[in-house]
Amino acid sequence: MKISDQARRLPQSPIRLMHRVYKYVLPEVRAELARLRAIADRIPDDELRTQAIASMTSKQFHCEGGGVYAAGNLECRAILVPLIVALQTISDYLDNLCDRSTSLDPDDFRLLHQSMLDAVDPNASLVDYYALRAERDDGGYLHELVRTCQNAIRQLPSYAAVQPYVTELVGLYGDLQVYKHIAKPKREPALLAWWEQHKGKVPQLYWNEFGAATGSTLGMFMLFLAASFEDCNQEDALFIRNSYFPHVCGLHIMLDYLIDQQEDREGGDLNFCNYYSDQRQLVDRIGFIVENAREDVKRMAAPRFHRMVIEGLMALYLSDPKVRGQEDVELVARRLMKKSPLMRLFFWGNSVFIRMRQS
Repeated sequence: MKISDQARRLPQSPIRLMHRVYKYVLPEVRAELARLRAIADRIPDDELRTQAIASMTSKQFHCEGGGVYAAGNLECRAILVPLIVALQTISDYLDNLCDRSTSLDPDDFRLLHQSMLDAVDPNASLVDYYALRAERDDGGYLHELVRTCQNAIRQLPSYAAVQPYVTELVGLYGDLQVYKHIAKPKREPALLAWWEQHKGKVPQLYWNEFGAATGSTLGMFMLFLAASFEDCNQEDALFIRNSYFPHVCGLHIMLDYLIDQQEDREGGDLNFCNYYSDQRQLVDRIGFIVENAREDVKRMAAPRFHRMVIEGLMALYLSDPKVRGQEDVELVARRLMKKSPLMRLFFWGNSVFIRMRQS
């Protein structure tokens, strides 16, 4: 990839980025979600329909946030927006299915997440991803999501260069979803055994932080954006993968878990923020990940764009209404926002504004 070409096209200022987001990205993301919602509304099985609709209703901001990467190359947004929305929707839908599952079968979870691997492989054949569970009739909904991704990636000029790293990240994501949703007594042992296989690659992280990093879709979306440029090569793709994983990806999901602590306690769900000795260590470790993420993106093309992603993540999650009412989380949020750069405060205001327009 010509660094100058990417640097020229990516927005370099918060105002320019948010102009693109408001004018182009958000309307197109919401239009694509509306298209998928119409399909979800017709799912015959009650449980599958409920979880599909819930994933789009409660996690819409995941697709809107991911859509920022489509703002990085507006000329390709007609490809990037449907791709990002469809893959994120698969992720959110399957997370709901596994979180509130009638099954604890790891083979069931593995087969469900094969749909994500197939979605990022333009040559993959579709299979019955529900074959190992009781609820099976989704009226073709999951197949439509997979096909949408496949159709989009076939149009990305440099997808062959990024595909190995997209597949790697999607594979790690699927592993995480299997291990964190099996029977509760087996979850931590499975996650720790998995960590033993990978800890040599990321020795600076704790096991729970590695798990969090694998749960992010941001590295995938950045690779999609890179593939939308004609001369991205495999060396470029590896550099992007290493710049985003594990720290940018880890920050994304640690913040997600931070604000979901009360919800996860009520649902009996595993939360990676619960594995620190105290609140001070939690703040210190998230701060450590933030600083490493900032360092990692400094050498990328258009580093300011990626710095905006980091500060935007902090603003998006720490301004979430879920923070209010969770005393411990409010305290952590205040400490993390202390001495915030103006860029983050700008995105904080925009995050609040976008939520107000949705309500």
